[in-house]
Amino acid sequence: MAHPIIHAEIRSQDPDATRGFLADLFGWKVASEGGFPGYTFMDTGSTDGPATAISPLQGVEDEVLFFVAVEDVAATLARAEELGGTIVQPTQEVPGVSFGVLADAQGHKIGVAAN
Repeated sequence: MAHPIIHAEIRSQDPDATRGFLADLFGWKVASEGGFPGYTFMDTGSTDGPATAISPLQGVEDEVLFFVAVEDVAATLARAEELGGTIVQPTQEVPGVSFGVLADAQGHKIGVAAN
């Protein structure tokens, strides 16, 4: 299986301010509401590239993440731990997708997702 980057996400303490800043800077617009309050997919003006979303915090700090396609989120998170990484956000299920976030041994956060 190929493992492309399929999604980018900006998790913000103030998602409305983040949306406003990026709208003013890049001309991005809200394309649709996501799976929970304050979560929106953005229209970046291009059909190329990963889907991009802005959301409220899902942890303790603001972060920008990219998500890699995997076959099994839980297995990928477990393998990351075997390789010296840590699980930042365990497997979550939302309509149509499961996802989680890991950190490598240096602390770089990466999301993983499966349909």
